[in-house]
Amino acid sequence: MTPPTYTDFYTLTPYLILTVWATLLLLADAFLIPSNRRGITAVLAAMGIAAALGFSITQVGMEGSGFNDMVALDGFSTFANILLLASGLFSVALAYGYVKRMGFERGEYYTLLLFSLTGMMLMAQAHDLIIVFLALELLSIPLYVLAAIARKVASEESGVKYFLLGAFASGFVVYGTALIFGATGSTNLADIFAHTASSGTSSLILTIGAAFLLVGFAFKVAAVPFHMWTPDVYQGAPTPVTAFMAAGAKIAGFVALFRVFVSAFPALAPNLTDILWALSAVTMIVGNVIAVSQTNIKRMLAYSAIAHAGYILMAFVPYGNERVAPTAIAAGLFYLAAYAIGNFGTWGAVIALEKAEGRGLEIGDYAGLAKKHPILALAMTVFMLSLIGFPPTIGMVGKFYLFRSALEGGFPGLALIGVITSLISAFYYLRVVVNMYMKEGDPEVGREPWLDFTIVSTAAATVVLSFVPQVLFALAYTAVLK
Repeated sequence: MTPPTYTDFYTLTPYLILTVWATLLLLADAFLIPSNRRGITAVLAAMGIAAALGFSITQVGMEGSGFNDMVALDGFSTFANILLLASGLFSVALAYGYVKRMGFERGEYYTLLLFSLTGMMLMAQAHDLIIVFLALELLSIPLYVLAAIARKVASEESGVKYFLLGAFASGFVVYGTALIFGATGSTNLADIFAHTASSGTSSLILTIGAAFLLVGFAFKVAAVPFHMWTPDVYQGAPTPVTAFMAAGAKIAGFVALFRVFVSAFPALAPNLTDILWALSAVTMIVGNVIAVSQTNIKRMLAYSAIAHAGYILMAFVPYGNERVAPTAIAAGLFYLAAYAIGNFGTWGAVIALEKAEGRGLEIGDYAGLAKKHPILALAMTVFMLSLIGFPPTIGMVGKFYLFRSALEGGFPGLALIGVITSLISAFYYLRVVVNMYMKEGDPEVGREPWLDFTIVSTAAATVVLSFVPQVLFALAYTAVLK
């Protein structure tokens, strides 16, 4: 093994910036920042994320590998890193006022968020199954703590449940990696691909190992039937943590899924296509149908997140089709970006109405919002329409790309299920809109500059990008693995 070189470190520079910054932030919070000035920690965390984001932007168009081909720098990882770091900035913005209002303003909140973010970035760049596992743990362990950081019964229960089921899912990833190593003699994605290409067939052990990896990733993105943790964890965790999980963890899980299977297992596509089809269909159906009966906004959005995992999986079903795969994966990346934008805006609106002890989280609490706070009601309406896939929103364009990729891949039945479940989702999303505009109420809204900025900017982006979607789709298509 050769010593690390400048190229090795350059490949991981955004990750290294964030790791060093998080470590220094932990020390500064412990020894330098007064306990009554924890807001400084949030500002410093945002500065570190912004620095890493700026460097990631300079890496656009660059390709390479580092640390003996264990990590990759390419358009795919750069696109994912930029999306993840932008999500990190929005997560800090949502948390800034919330943690003060709810009485658990602690500097370690932002340090844990940064460390989890580094794990997400490492998953995007992982080119070896060992790195995938290490990144998965680095992503997950801080999230377990963040879910329980409010130190209330619901928060602690969500943290414990997330930890127990997350550790169980990690076991699948480890065992799958062991089986793949036994079948191919390597954990490097390129070596695994070369082994399957040279042999011309895939062994049963390799197929089982890949299936175990799929289970681990399916847990992370909350696909049915590995979604059991999602409603309770989303409801019990502090709302900014839920927003970070719903966007960041989903992005990291899907980009790792795309990279691992497209780079290493294209030969397994005939064996996995039916499984992926069923996974996508069942996830869309279960998520949307159960969301209809929810009255708590956080649980409703949890099942909504499950349903959207099914939509994104639609882009992965034809991954073995060389003609369709690039466009389909690009559609998946586009939808991840569209979902992240709408996600932070939606959770921002939820935070604005949430009060201590979990009050303000029922859908009925949104009654009268349009009369008292018309701008917030309008923004929430935009987000609900985008999640349905209604024009003029970026969510509509994203679903169009996903359904088109399913049709081009030869899966019209899956596209039909996507359309039908989108119609079902209109019921529970529009129920929020009906409450805001057609029912009387007197909701109390928390006003915070960073929170207001997040809601307004994401609402504007949701609409504006729907008129120029080709810009974002071109970036996603350029980022797709070649």
